[in-house]
Amino acid sequence: MSDIGPETIVEMPAPQVRERAANGASGLPALAIGAVFFVGGIVVAVLGGTFEDAAKAGVMTAGIVVAVLALFGLCGLTTVAPGEARVLQLFGHYKGTLRTDGLRWVNPLMGATKVSTRIRNHETQTAKVNDNDGNPIEIAAVVVWQVKDTAQAKFEVDDFEEFVAIQTETAVRHIANSYPYDNHGDGGLSLRDNADEITGKLSAEIGARVASAGVSVVESRITRLSYAPEIAQAMLRRQQAGAVVAARQRIVEGAVGMVEMALTRLEEGDMVELDDDRRAAMVSNLLVVLCSEQATAPVINTGSLYS
Repeated sequence: MSDIGPETIVEMPAPQVRERAANGASGLPALAIGAVFFVGGIVVAVLGGTFEDAAKAGVMTAGIVVAVLALFGLCGLTTVAPGEARVLQLFGHYKGTLRTDGLRWVNPLMGATKVSTRIRNHETQTAKVNDNDGNPIEIAAVVVWQVKDTAQAKFEVDDFEEFVAIQTETAVRHIANSYPYDNHGDGGLSLRDNADEITGKLSAEIGARVASAGVSVVESRITRLSYAPEIAQAMLRRQQAGAVVAARQRIVEGAVGMVEMALTRLEEGDMVELDDDRRAAMVSNLLVVLCSEQATAPVINTGSLYS
C-alpha cells in the first residue's frame, strides 16, 4: 500500500517575483486638487476667448493644457474595496500591490489590475478513477482557498483560478490512486475509513501544487466517494457478507462462552455427571439453540437422562 509523504508531493518551480507594498497616495486630496485644476483650466480657456487676439490663443492654449493635465492626473485614481488588491505595473515592470481600502492615487502611467483576495471555494467534477486496489471509484472534492501573494497570482501563472482548478483535480486523482477505497480490516489507511487523515494529505498536496501561484489552501474535503456503478452491487454484497461473517463470529464467541459457563456450573454444583459422549451432545444442543436464527422446538425427555 502506497503512502504520500513529502518526497512524493510534486515540487513546483520557485517563484520569480513576490508581493511588495506599493506607495499609493490618498485619493481624496488628489481628487480635490485635480478637480480644481481641471475646472480652473476650463475657466482660463473660456476667459481667454475674451482677450485681445495677441493673448487670446496663448491663454486659451494654457487653459486647455492645464485641464488636460488635470484630467490625466485624475486617471491615476483607483478604488480598492475590502477583499481586493490592485497589482501595479509600469511599462511591464511590477511596482507593488495596493491593499489599503478606499480611494487611492497612483502614477497615471501605471496599470492597475484587480485581484480578489477573498476566500473562495472550488468543487471538482466527479472523477472516475481506480483506487490503490484497482477498483473503479467515483470521487469529488471541494477546496477552500485564498490568494495570499497577488504578485505570484498575477505573474507566475497565466490564470490562477484555472490553475487552482486543474491542480486540485490532479491532487484528488493522485490521492484516489494512492489508497484503497476500503482496507477490509487489513489495517492501513483507506479512503472510506480514514476521512480525516486522507483530507489532511489532500490539503497538503493541493497546497504544495498551488503555492507557486501565491495561493494558500484553507481546507479541503471529499464530497463524494463511492464505487463505480458497474461494481457497486458486487462490492455491496461483499460488504454485506463481511458484516454477516462478523456478526456470526460474535454470536459463536458468545455461545461458546455460555456453554462453557453452563458446563462449569453443572460440574461445580455436582448436579449431574456427564461422560464425554453426553457432554459432546449437550454442547451440540446448546450451540444449536444459541446460534440458531429461528426459535428451536425443545424435545422434553420424561425418562432418565440416558433414555
